[in-house]
Amino acid sequence: MTNADRKPTFARFHPLFERWARRVRARLALRHALTGAAIGLALATIPAAVAWKTRHAPLRLAAPIVGVVGAAVGLVIARRRRWSDSDVALYLDERLDTQETIATAVEMRNDAELDDPARAVVVTSAAEALSSRDAKRARPRTLRPIHALLPLATLALVVIARAPLPAAPVVGSPPGTAKVQIAQADGLEKVAKVAQMDARDEAQRERLQKIAKDAEKLKEDLAKGLEKRDAQDRISRLEDALAQERLSLGDGEKRAGLESAVGKLEENELTKKAGKALGDHDLESMDKEMEKIANQREKADRELAKKSLEDARDAAKKNGAPDVAKALDDEKNLMDRRGKRAEMLRDLAKGMDKAGESNDELKNQAESLDRDGSDAAAKKLAESMGKALEKMTPEERKRLADKLRQMAKQNPGGKSGDPQELKDLADDLATPEGQKKLEDELKDLAKDDTESDEAKRQQELDDAQNGAQDTERELGKQGQQGQQGQQGQQGQQGQQGQQGQQGQQGQQGQQGQQGQQGQQGQQGQPGGTPIPIPGDGPGTGGPGSHHDPGTGNHTGKTNPVDAQSLKSRAKGPMNKGAAMPGSVSTFSQGKAGGTANTRGTGDLRVVGPSEVDGVNRSDVPEEYRDQVRQYFQP
Repeated sequence: MTNADRKPTFARFHPLFERWARRVRARLALRHALTGAAIGLALATIPAAVAWKTRHAPLRLAAPIVGVVGAAVGLVIARRRRWSDSDVALYLDERLDTQETIATAVEMRNDAELDDPARAVVVTSAAEALSSRDAKRARPRTLRPIHALLPLATLALVVIARAPLPAAPVVGSPPGTAKVQIAQADGLEKVAKVAQMDARDEAQRERLQKIAKDAEKLKEDLAKGLEKRDAQDRISRLEDALAQERLSLGDGEKRAGLESAVGKLEENELTKKAGKALGDHDLESMDKEMEKIANQREKADRELAKKSLEDARDAAKKNGAPDVAKALDDEKNLMDRRGKRAEMLRDLAKGMDKAGESNDELKNQAESLDRDGSDAAAKKLAESMGKALEKMTPEERKRLADKLRQMAKQNPGGKSGDPQELKDLADDLATPEGQKKLEDELKDLAKDDTESDEAKRQQELDDAQNGAQDTERELGKQGQQGQQGQQGQQGQQGQQGQQGQQGQQGQQGQQGQQGQQGQQGQQGQPGGTPIPIPGDGPGTGGPGSHHDPGTGNHTGKTNPVDAQSLKSRAKGPMNKGAAMPGSVSTFSQGKAGGTANTRGTGDLRVVGPSEVDGVNRSDVPEEYRDQVRQYFQP
């Protein structure tokens, strides 16, 4: 064989072997990829199941990516374990039964000695074997038992992906951790307005500004959403701060001055209630009491009350309570203003009455001032009197001025009005300028604000506290709505169950009725005449009475109890005689292993529960015995 013949033989062997080698290596790589994908998908079922259990839908859909990663890992392993040409040739020799001819030809194909006839024969034989043998015999097995995991794992992933997510567990949150939200907390706006109050001093102004700032911050947090217990805690802090501010007058080191002032006011019977209100830090009630005294007709009482206020002011200042002293001094000044206004209005009303210029409305309002002694009555009288003066003619005004001068001369000692005040009123009515001045003065008196500064501060603090309480009630309503919704659902389920039970009982009752009628028919006489049964006639009990087997109409319902609470209220007759005796509750020390051996002696606490007549022998009034005896029945 010449070189020209040998070269085509080698040229034919090379492409044949490369094609066979590619097929073998491709099938081996596919086997590794399938193995990696099977293992990856099998492992992917674990995170998919966990994602389903934990209600993470996107994660369970992304779990199959683990199978793709497994296939990629299998390809990487296949590349690292890739067979060489010698390995492929040995595999082909084994599968094609060529007795290592192909392996020898692979070793010789790169040999430069092409003149050896024996080598040419080997290569020629290998080429003929590769071209003539069936390629299926040389295919490596692609599928292995582990690859059965592929369809099983895929099916499991599909089932997990399509399965509905489990119901979310109902976890009861601790009380107060629920979120509450109030878009517009109007109550907190009232609290924030305390910063605009006329503070008593700089220290109070700083405290009020801090309260207003905390209220504004809470309002913003409630608009965004806040835990209920946190919101309630912060509202309680605001209420405590407002209550403390309400009690700040004469507090702390100034307490001794406050108590001394209270003692001075309580020495006088007229100002005793005002002193008690001051001790309770109720400045509004104190101002009301001083208002009644100032508007009284008796001038001596007003002077005595002013003297008590002066003594209380001096005592407070002496014992280190300047704020209490200032409040009492303001009350004294207000008493002067109120007293002068009341005297002027009474003098003018009396003069108009004597001059014949009064009317029923003015008389009623003057009586209301004497009766109530309030600033509101005085303002109303001043307003009506100013309108009456505007309508008076010059002759009527002159007649009124003359009457006022006459009253001043008849009352030089001021027993029924201030003489100088009466003269001034008469002089004002004598000229047009004076008349205009008097009308303007009456209008100012109708609008005059005679409420004390401390009473105003306390009223504004009370409004702020009411606003904080309104916000707290609004938070409570939000919690009650959720609770009522849950109770309503439970009640609806219970109602359905009750209806089903009633229907079942009704069916059983109907069957029992039919069975009883059949039994009575069997016991009857021939011809269908029933045998008289004792107790089946008219009457109740005994022969001839009527026995109802339960066939009547049982439909109906019990009306709901119309009550705001479940608390019982006893409404027994009250004895208006002497007070109830036996109000002492006695207790004695017990002994280990001892037994009760003390009989009732009249005290309700020692009456034995098993004694039926114990109530009768106790010191309980007869009006209550029928009610109390029910609790001592054996």
